[in-house]
Amino acid sequence: MVEVRRTTPGVGVVTWAMDGGPEVAQRAVRLVAEYAFTELGLERLQVEVDPEIHASARVAIRSGFRREGVLRGAVQVHGERRDLAVYGMRNDDPRPDTLTGWTALMDSALPKKRVIAHVVVRDTGGRVLLCQVSYKTDLELPGGVVEPDEDPATGATREMHEEVGVALPLVGVLAIDWLPRWEGWGDAVEILYDGGVHDPSLIDTLQPDGFEIRSIAWHAPDALEGLVSPLNARRLPLILADPSRLYNLRDGQPIS
Repeated sequence: MVEVRRTTPGVGVVTWAMDGGPEVAQRAVRLVAEYAFTELGLERLQVEVDPEIHASARVAIRSGFRREGVLRGAVQVHGERRDLAVYGMRNDDPRPDTLTGWTALMDSALPKKRVIAHVVVRDTGGRVLLCQVSYKTDLELPGGVVEPDEDPATGATREMHEEVGVALPLVGVLAIDWLPRWEGWGDAVEILYDGGVHDPSLIDTLQPDGFEIRSIAWHAPDALEGLVSPLNARRLPLILADPSRLYNLRDGQPIS
């Protein structure tokens, strides 16, 4: 059984029972969705499912509903607060039996891993340029999170320009690192770009933004312990000892 309940003008919530199995439910939800759009004149349909009930999530996706987010603790079941995953479909969305419709559905449901791009800038004495940021005590490399639809190299260049006023040419990639979940952040892939070797006087031409970046300074690789995060304390001395190779890392450790 599939039902559509109108909630606000132009919007309805779809519910169904899995009595006949997921394939039957999928066909029924598709038919009811088309009826709601063409005959009832609705402009948007919404499905709310328990994220732990994977069969219901599959029915929603395969029926043309894109995953839009999670309402944390939105319902109470047997005295326990449970999340609700929200799926939505507009009447003008490409349908799931088309290429663009299917890829949009998959894009909404598949993992979205963050990409981080930092720049390793060295001076002729082998020191590395580090920033004192406003939001933590650890010194950090210039760079940051890559924005949607931005390639990592452009993200690194943009972040460096925003933070220190100069975007140095990137001369290569020093390391690719996978970072596990940490302090509320999801896992991520980080690319460490080579910002080249420069005269120590380069620092006099840089201008910290004064908001996110409070100050910048050169630091020796053997004096990073306690100044940088444990992650950077593991990987930066390794990379700086031989910056001629590409390092494949997992949480700052070489992958053998």
